[in-house]
Amino acid sequence: MRQNPARRTALLDAAIEVLAREGSRGLTLRAVDKEAGVPTGTTSNYFTNRADLLSQTMTRTRERLTPDPEALAATMNAEPTHDLVRTLMHQLMDRMRADRSSHLALLELRLEATRRPELRSELTAFLTADLNGNLDFHLGAGLPGDAQGMILLYLGMLGLILDDLTVPGLLRPHDLGALIDTMVQRLLPAGT
Repeated sequence: MRQNPARRTALLDAAIEVLAREGSRGLTLRAVDKEAGVPTGTTSNYFTNRADLLSQTMTRTRERLTPDPEALAATMNAEPTHDLVRTLMHQLMDRMRADRSSHLALLELRLEATRRPELRSELTAFLTADLNGNLDFHLGAGLPGDAQGMILLYLGMLGLILDDLTVPGLLRPHDLGALIDTMVQRLLPAGT
């Protein structure tokens, strides 16, 4: 296997674009070669098979969707109030919109996992780690609400993001910012 990290990252980014545009059935090693603009066979030099490519693409989506540590640190300088949680949720929505392909690729991976038990197991562990990391971050930062409220907020934001990215006309008549603000207030009541 080749070890050029920059080339591997470029191939994974190409895989994300193919997944977002073509779905999991369109993700082939050749499709990634074409998307990346590299000679045919290059992707197979970096990934043992399609399953390996899917697995590493999942990890790359996390890298691309994770907030910039410095920007997050600056945001977290605020008091741990509902206003801060609202700000964090708005920033989450902005990140998803800014990297639509990564989120759509992750959704495609979720769908592919319904057909591939080995991917389902890996994706479950991957998403469990993300959820637990978010829960630990929220509670550790002393943000309002309890674990159950934070999980409900996670699920609510996931649904909002799913609809915004896949059928934006559905929520267009509504003020998404106001929906996020209301979700935070209702799911993380004061005093919890």
